Amino acid sequence: MITFAPPLTAIRIARLDRNLAVCSTEVLERKKILKNSCLTWNNQLTKMDQNTKIPLENVVLDEKPETKKEDHYAIDWEDDDDSTKWSDKTTKEKIFGTVFVIVKIILAVACLYLFICSISMLGDGFQILAGKTAGEVFSNDSFLSNPLTGLIIGILVTALVQSSSTSTSIVITMVASGSKCLFNIPTWAWSRQLFSPLCFFPYIVLPVHIAIPIIMGSNIGTSVTNTIVAMTQSLDKNDFRRAFAGATVLDVFNLLTVLVFFPLERVSGYLEVTTGAIIESFNIQGGSDTPDLLKVLTDPVVLGIVRINDSVISLTAQDIPLEAGSSMIDLWCEQTTAILNRTTLVNVSMPLITEQENTATVITPINQSISETVLVGIRLCKSPDDFLFANTGLSDLEAGIIILVTSLIILTSCLILMVKLLNSMMHGTVSRLIKKVINIDFKYPFGWVAGYIAILVGAGLTFVVQSSSVFTSTLTPLVGMGMISLERMYPLTLGANIGTTTTGIFAALASDPDRLEYSLQIALVHLFFNLSGIALWYPVPFLRRIPLKGAKALGNTTAEYRWFAVLYILFVFFLIPLLLLALSFADFWAMMSFVILVLAILFFVTVTNLLQTHRPNWLPAVLRSWKFLPEWMRSLRPYDNFFTKYLLCQCCCKPPVDSDSELSSTASSIDGFHNEAFDADLEMVLTKL
Repeated sequence: MITFAPPLTAIRIARLDRNLAVCSTEVLERKKILKNSCLTWNNQLTKMDQNTKIPLENVVLDEKPETKKEDHYAIDWEDDDDSTKWSDKTTKEKIFGTVFVIVKIILAVACLYLFICSISMLGDGFQILAGKTAGEVFSNDSFLSNPLTGLIIGILVTALVQSSSTSTSIVITMVASGSKCLFNIPTWAWSRQLFSPLCFFPYIVLPVHIAIPIIMGSNIGTSVTNTIVAMTQSLDKNDFRRAFAGATVLDVFNLLTVLVFFPLERVSGYLEVTTGAIIESFNIQGGSDTPDLLKVLTDPVVLGIVRINDSVISLTAQDIPLEAGSSMIDLWCEQTTAILNRTTLVNVSMPLITEQENTATVITPINQSISETVLVGIRLCKSPDDFLFANTGLSDLEAGIIILVTSLIILTSCLILMVKLLNSMMHGTVSRLIKKVINIDFKYPFGWVAGYIAILVGAGLTFVVQSSSVFTSTLTPLVGMGMISLERMYPLTLGANIGTTTTGIFAALASDPDRLEYSLQIALVHLFFNLSGIALWYPVPFLRRIPLKGAKALGNTTAEYRWFAVLYILFVFFLIPLLLLALSFADFWAMMSFVILVLAILFFVTVTNLLQTHRPNWLPAVLRSWKFLPEWMRSLRPYDNFFTKYLLCQCCCKPPVDSDSELSSTASSIDGFHNEAFDADLEMVLTKL
């Protein structure tokens, strides 16, 4: 670095020559060129010495290496422990200290329990609000026939019902439901006896190759919950940075995996072929559904508030008419099966009997008897005897909003209290011990083993709780507190991606034996898709860093602009998928043109940013920075001014000024990008001159 000893100041340097000031700005903007530019700059000052009469001893070259920028994602192993040692405490202090710790542990466990219950209620609220809509979207064959539209529907439905397990179970149910007939015509024999109807134009409700893109989309939509949880730590800048990065590392991984394997599957069909071969190789027998161990603990609270009628979504998805007044909330608490016999009038084609042999037929209306098994309610649910929202007279919209808002309040309150309790307990030796156990790394050459153990732990715990959203949402605040590193959170969430597929596998094993092979195949597609993503983005260190860098970039952005987190959720999980869905209605090629254009722009921007940072001399002068673009196209500052001024969110959207922000005007920004604060300072100095 170049440093100037007193009395040479920045203003005097600017007075030397405007070109020299511009040169200094360029040097500060491009840290990679700094070493090569130091000698040239010193030579320029030497030539100017005859005219400016500036003593050269005031201009020195600092051979000291540049100080590294603080890593906000690193674990702080040396916690300050100002508490009194146990041996120095009196007996009274020891008793009171022990009691306080026990009370804090009990409160923390209670907060964790209510936090998990609130996540379940949050999913119930979303299902009540959007369950029927999600089922109707699945039932539209024109939507599902387009692979890209199926991918978008998977994202939207999973984001709406807040559960990838629910959306994948719906898909598996539709695959297992078999085929339908476009229309039925009863057969008529010469003996005038009516036999089973003849099925014309049979079609599969949801073939495996159409269901695969929906499964891929459900992987993306499943991480909405932990992203919402991360927003509860927005009060502290660094905690919010880490928590949001920990929540979105799974988003980045899933998006990159879909970006690679979606076109690969469309071209080669490797997932369908591989899983089909596995199904044919084994004689798989049906079984029962897996026990949900988490619901055993949470059901006493959650089911005492609301009970969801999951069959409404499945029936709507299979295009089966619902009864009038059907609701996403259970109406009947006791039901029994009954056989319903009904007669319907159908038109049949009958041969015209004449003395001459011919094939003439005549259409005749006849009555056809149909028998089907239905569920009949025998006792209505009552509030509050059965559960709180039983037959209250509220519509699904009203009940869903109440449950959604209440669950968000409970979730936020419990999370904030739980974080404060853990922070008060996790200090000193205890904190260091827990951090070392969670973030353990083995010595060379077995350092790589720790990550794969974390994947297995994540898969096992997710299998136990039967919910990847609950597991990752519980880890997110720990990442924000600095207890779990982002590098360890990454393999744990990958394991959660594997563990959540077991729900679909057991749901497939419990399906109709006649369609077991198809339902199990789509469940295995979900498993192999996640395994393929892990095999691509985790073993190779270079590729492993890509999702981590993407998550850190999102975390840094949300730390500076709090409102970005809300826009991220709205755009990634709702607005962009809805826009693509709307374009698919207009024309398939219009949608594809838009997608290709967006991907081309993202590719150009990514490559240009990398070259600006590492090889700026490879680029033309105009592309060595983004200054040629308007500010609203290259910076979030104009949007930040709008949100903080017009939407009255100064208290929550604008982070407090800290030491990092104060130093930003004198230090170059990370990764070699230009420092706008320094440019503004220099421009102000030149203006005064």
